[in-house]
Amino acid sequence: MISRSQPNPGHFALVEMETYFSQFNLITQNVDGLHRLAGSRSTIELHGDISRTRCSVENIQISKWYEPGEIPPCCPHCGELLRPDVVWFGESLPERAMQTAFELASNCQIFFSIGTSTLVEPAASLPFLAMQNGAQVIEVNIDQTPLTASADWHFTAPAGQVLPALVRELIRN
Repeated sequence: MISRSQPNPGHFALVEMETYFSQFNLITQNVDGLHRLAGSRSTIELHGDISRTRCSVENIQISKWYEPGEIPPCCPHCGELLRPDVVWFGESLPERAMQTAFELASNCQIFFSIGTSTLVEPAASLPFLAMQNGAQVIEVNIDQTPLTASADWHFTAPAGQVLPALVRELIRN
């Protein structure tokens, strides 16, 4: 099902935003790879990407493995099991990705929180950290979250509707 999924207008609007902001970084908890598929270039994937495979022991990405039909597949380097390149429950988030995300949130001028519950730590802290350091925080979410009351702006609509409209406004101004 994931391989048949396609980016929505919100994904493409974020790609377009990259051209308007001198420094644009996309921090995502999504594992579907749709930001990359839409064309996002500066993406920090906190939970990985389900379309990639890595060795369970060496922790290196594996683009091809041999022994067709072998289930589960094994690493061509060490013979250990391969796994999806995602963070599973109970595992830590990638340290470098989290460090980068916290640095970016600490130093940004505008922070968009899009479609997240703002409940799962440590990522839930990012918009609050940005706000604490003087950033304007814009929340796009169909639901109220712990961030809603504190955000500078809150749009209660799907990202696929709100983000293209924001990009149109950027183009006009």
